[in-house]
Amino acid sequence: MIKTSAQLRQAFLDFYASKQHQIVPSSSLIPGNDATLLFTNAGMVPFKDVFLGDDVRSYTRATSAQRCVRAGGKHNDLENVGYTARHHTFFEMLGNFSFGDYFKEEAINYAWEFLTTVLALPKEKLLVTVYDSDDEAYNYWLNEIGVPADKIIRIGDKSADKKFESDNFWSMGDTGPCGPCSEIFYDHGENIFGGPPGSPDEDGDRFIEIWNIVFMQYNRHADGTMENLPKPSVDTGMGLERIAAITQGVHSNYEIDIFQSLIRDTAKLLECDDLEHKSLRVIADHIRSCSFLITDGVIPSNEGRGYVLRRIIRRAIRHGHKLEAQSFFFHKLVASLAEQMGDAYPELVQQQAIIEKILRIEEEQFGRTLDRGMALLEDILAELKGDTIAGDDVFKLYDTFGFPADLTADIARERELNIDLVGFDAAMAQQRTRAQKASQFGTDYNDTLKSENRTSFKGYTRDEMSSTVVELFNSESSVNTLEAGEAGVVILDQTPFYAESGGQVGDTGTLSFDNGTFEVTDTIKLGHAFAHKGIAHQTIALNSLVKAQINSERRSAIVKNHTATHILHATLRKVLGEHVTQKGSLCDADKLRFDFSNFEAVTPEELNTIERMVNEQIRSNLARETNLMQIDAAKEKGAMALFGEKYDDEVRVVTLGDFSTELCGGVHVNRTGDIGLFKITSESGIAAGVRRIEAVTGQAALNYFAAQEHTLNSIAALVKTEPANVASKIEQVILRNKELEKELAQFKQKLASAAGADLVSQAKDYNGVKALIANLEGVEAKSLRGMVDDLKNKMGSGIILLATASDNKVSLIAGVTKDLVGRVKSGELVNVAAQEVGGKGGGRPDMAQAGGSQPENIEAALNAAQSWLSDKLS
Repeated sequence: MIKTSAQLRQAFLDFYASKQHQIVPSSSLIPGNDATLLFTNAGMVPFKDVFLGDDVRSYTRATSAQRCVRAGGKHNDLENVGYTARHHTFFEMLGNFSFGDYFKEEAINYAWEFLTTVLALPKEKLLVTVYDSDDEAYNYWLNEIGVPADKIIRIGDKSADKKFESDNFWSMGDTGPCGPCSEIFYDHGENIFGGPPGSPDEDGDRFIEIWNIVFMQYNRHADGTMENLPKPSVDTGMGLERIAAITQGVHSNYEIDIFQSLIRDTAKLLECDDLEHKSLRVIADHIRSCSFLITDGVIPSNEGRGYVLRRIIRRAIRHGHKLEAQSFFFHKLVASLAEQMGDAYPELVQQQAIIEKILRIEEEQFGRTLDRGMALLEDILAELKGDTIAGDDVFKLYDTFGFPADLTADIARERELNIDLVGFDAAMAQQRTRAQKASQFGTDYNDTLKSENRTSFKGYTRDEMSSTVVELFNSESSVNTLEAGEAGVVILDQTPFYAESGGQVGDTGTLSFDNGTFEVTDTIKLGHAFAHKGIAHQTIALNSLVKAQINSERRSAIVKNHTATHILHATLRKVLGEHVTQKGSLCDADKLRFDFSNFEAVTPEELNTIERMVNEQIRSNLARETNLMQIDAAKEKGAMALFGEKYDDEVRVVTLGDFSTELCGGVHVNRTGDIGLFKITSESGIAAGVRRIEAVTGQAALNYFAAQEHTLNSIAALVKTEPANVASKIEQVILRNKELEKELAQFKQKLASAAGADLVSQAKDYNGVKALIANLEGVEAKSLRGMVDDLKNKMGSGIILLATASDNKVSLIAGVTKDLVGRVKSGELVNVAAQEVGGKGGGRPDMAQAGGSQPENIEAALNAAQSWLSDKLS
């Protein structure tokens, strides 16, 4: 009998395989080459290009169990997760698809057979909806399947003036494939509130949609007209969690096997006895989306997909905090998830350690600020007037403590409050504006010039060649000539100059012609044209014949760095893990810079290993091979592609022995030995989850070592030893310096103590209370506290206020003996003086400190304190 989620998933795929459907593995949660989607949010997303006719598969029938996330962008269920029975950030969509093969009859038949025969659901518990005018689907359900007429509901357009806007009419967009759909609902019974679809009570939980069958029948044009598609198609989707709830005899998705196991394990970790607590639901849901997102290469960050992941992680941690989590817990649930879903998704098991490590680091980072952020929020709520938290306060929580707005909204919701999202968005917009103003960049030719020409690149094998000028630009527009001394752009029909792309900078060199030269200072792409930017030393005209010659020495240094980045990329994945992906690179003549995804700093030991492995590949003198091949063949070969890049059907694959294979259009050395030497110069973090390595190769690496050697020799000369003994000699110098500092501190303390003894005699009487108020010149601020303790002991009973100034900073300290704190508080006294020197401070009633920035006002500050004290004690 089919009951568990795993059995359901397999039964569905097996059923459609028996109907000649190709079983297609779940695609990544990151949609390939689709900038319109943040995440894969439906089962049809991987087949979108097939439905649009841009991709042809070897099959016309397919079935899949597709993992999906709805937690950002247009489809965002995050705020409802944990509070409703069926909202999730992560879910699995079971689907079957026809690409111009079968249509309505077969799709309906298959769905009904699976539900009523394979799953043996009672037919009387099922009802269906169709689009109002879809008589074909209605009649088939009625006459062929035998669904009673009172259980077939026609759903029309939402309003008379909005044609084809209905819950039962599906569109891929404003134009393109679309069509009616038929939904299948399950009746959970009269004891559950809610009415059938289309009724006023349809939002209740009695009738739950379990399957949607979309009939892609039309092509909608921009003018609204509908054209019949030559090959109508089918797209269906059934939520695994929803159908599992039905087969397992429960009403809420959170009661099914997968969730119950996660909830029990979470409750055990957090020592929570209430298995119905909504926070357990939230955490169980969120461990699924977080683990699968990390599996698919998303790293927590402050933008895009990484920011959504961070929001989900922090929401889960906050709910653990609500359950009084005593330690880091969230990462420990990955093992439970892998046990539940590892058979269907083995990548969960393969990457379990990486997932746990990333989640643990996020927990540690957010844990350091959670308590402080919650304390600030409690302060805001304590002073709140009304039922809405101000947008500025929501932004402050985000900006200072990393509280996403929806996390604050989640907490507000629990208190029956709202947040001012409009105000928050305004504050965010102001921050972006400030950031943009702080980093203005000049206009580039790419933004102002356009060319319809196409340049043939010959630079893989040529350093120089004869070419024809096919287009000229000055800084504003196309021209027929560039005069001597004028800056501009030259477009050639063919060129050896590489145009900047893929991290490799553009070539420089000269264009020589009969009457003079054009100095090329950079090469960029304008569409398919290569733009040679530079300065004309003599007049150059359209259609001129030129000798195009690159700076070969500079190119040689660039390609060494470029090939080194390929070796570095492969090495990082071997040393740090398969989660490492390229996030950006720069290869110029001086250095290489490589940005990559990683969730923590690379240790010195790891850097040494990386550097050693890269140099081993250089010494191995691997041959560089380049091949043009179909994109699918390249990926099968294991070629690394930059995620999110759009590649042509035919791609250039660069292979270095059996060590590195990448898609790349850049120029490379012939053999890795040509690189000579590789040296890492720095490793740093540039964004959340993104690290940067900078390195040098070839002559630049030798220059680096020469500079280091010169520095070492200079240090050796300063400490009067040999370079080999520098470390031990400096250690001796540091140790001696610490001893001298300790002796000096002791001497200063003795002087301060002696000065304190003299100060006691300067104390004045304020209505029977001794008080010492003094400005001490030449006394270090850090000595003041000890002096106050010493003076209090010497005076027995009294009040003290001391001031000193250094480097245009004022330090103030006040002390009150215990018998007088009921009459005078140290914090009050020190703040009276601090106001005169542009500062403020605070502390305990018997000891308080303050700072200021106006040393010229110290005397006025002490006079103010004397006056205040006199009034206080009168």
